[in-house]
Amino acid sequence: MHIIQAVIGSVLYLVMFFSIGFILNMLLRSTWIMLVLYPIIIIMMIDNQSTLDYFTNAREAIPKLGERIMGLQTADITMFVAGLAGIIIAGMSIRFLRKSGYQMF
Repeated sequence: MHIIQAVIGSVLYLVMFFSIGFILNMLLRSTWIMLVLYPIIIIMMIDNQSTLDYFTNAREAIPKLGERIMGLQTADITMFVAGLAGIIIAGMSIRFLRKSGYQMF
């Protein structure tokens, strides 16, 4: 992956997860709900198996997930960290807006 693709991908992940986190925080009125859901979303993006396999065939599914996580490239990790930063920024901005008196947030 070229460095330009990694930078653009990181910015896209930051903006995408900021907006998803902001909307979920606004609708559900729970500031850090997306931070709890983010690892689940990332696992669903990384693995190539059904989520049901973790419950029905956990002995094979969890080591496969570990191998996939260990095989991530630096660019992938950078994008996932940028998405996490977007979620954290969304939570902080919602908290700021609530402290500023905006009732819809």
